[in-house]
Amino acid sequence: MLATDIDLLTDAARRSGKIAAGYFGQNPQTWEKSDDAGPVTEADLAVNVMLQTTLRMARPDYGWLSEETEDTSARLKTRSVFVVDPIDGTRAFISGSKDWAHSLAIVDNGQTTAAAVYLPMRDLMFTATLGGGAFLNGAPISTRTGTLMGQATVLTHKANCDARLWKNNTAPDFKCAFRSSLAYRLCLVAQGRFDAMLTLRPTWEWDVAAGTLIVTEAGGTATTKAGGPVQYNNTHPQVDGLVAAGALHQPLITLLA
Repeated sequence: MLATDIDLLTDAARRSGKIAAGYFGQNPQTWEKSDDAGPVTEADLAVNVMLQTTLRMARPDYGWLSEETEDTSARLKTRSVFVVDPIDGTRAFISGSKDWAHSLAIVDNGQTTAAAVYLPMRDLMFTATLGGGAFLNGAPISTRTGTLMGQATVLTHKANCDARLWKNNTAPDFKCAFRSSLAYRLCLVAQGRFDAMLTLRPTWEWDVAAGTLIVTEAGGTATTKAGGPVQYNNTHPQVDGLVAAGALHQPLITLLA
């Protein structure tokens, strides 16, 4: 029997975790990418090979977009596309932190329809399907509601709290927190552990395609930094920043310069 898209992603994410865990804490071989794109390890590459082989064999008509695969225009001709980050938070992985994740999504006509984000060292499996809700290890999750800005905690770089990025040169008085993995940040918002996450720089699709669906299916909102809809499988696979939150979403958008 043909596996559903979400079952396919969930199984692949767990297989990714087994591969990556074998390298974790073992001083894996590491390289720096060109153009200051950050590090990549032999674990990233091993997971990518497995995912590309497994997922594309299961869905040969789906396109492919991965951080660790050279991009081509072939995906632009397909209705459905796998958008994956084999290890999101590679710096955390190298440093020995447990806050790295496998981020797997299926995008259909620009919209994510199935998503799995897995943190193997914490055994946290976040999943969502379009219209089907969001879950952590099988239990429903939901975003926070009713938080006041001054009581909120937002997952973001401290640089995004620079007053010049906000209206009237005044940064909101929320508290800042940080996790290396963008996918994990989105899932923490979906889980209701944090009020929001924001990144104001152009953001690679593979970092956020899975997490944005998990947020929206948990009752939250995810948009570009300008408040517009997020579309995936773009010719240049980036989105113009990202703001994701529960009730705090519109207030944040309103305050951004």
